[in-house]
Amino acid sequence: MTTFIIAALSADGFIAKNSAHLADWTSREDKRFFVELTKKAGVVIMGQNTYETIGRPLPDRLNIVYSRDKQYKGVEVTQKDPKELLSDLEQRGYKEVAICGGATIYTMFMEQGLVDKLYLSVEPAVFGKGMTLFNKELDGKLELASIKKLGEQTVLLEYNVLR
Repeated sequence: MTTFIIAALSADGFIAKNSAHLADWTSREDKRFFVELTKKAGVVIMGQNTYETIGRPLPDRLNIVYSRDKQYKGVEVTQKDPKELLSDLEQRGYKEVAICGGATIYTMFMEQGLVDKLYLSVEPAVFGKGMTLFNKELDGKLELASIKKLGEQTVLLEYNVLR
């Protein structure tokens, strides 16, 4: 099973201005890449805040939302430990999983050593302050696998997580 983080970052390294910030600030090219990669994976995992900023299930993908108290139509809600969730998905035949945010969910999977790759698109925006990719101190090591221009202004960085 391959598990990857997919995120858009401002040029100064933030994924959002705050937890209610919609993802409408990213480029068309970033959105196209996100749809293509997550549909290929077949599964998207996200937190409740991320899901609520999207506002609906992403079509043609199994949507899994971490939430303690809410239920959403068209998605699976979970509180499972990330390792247990990935094992369950593998038993169901899934080979790839996209971790789509936010910072708490990215951190949960990364600190347990469950992430294989990071796909980070860097957008031409500066927030000055906001939410970082991870919300805890981590000691992960990465290897740059590729740099690709997604469009005129957006760069995609692909990293392998070293174990």
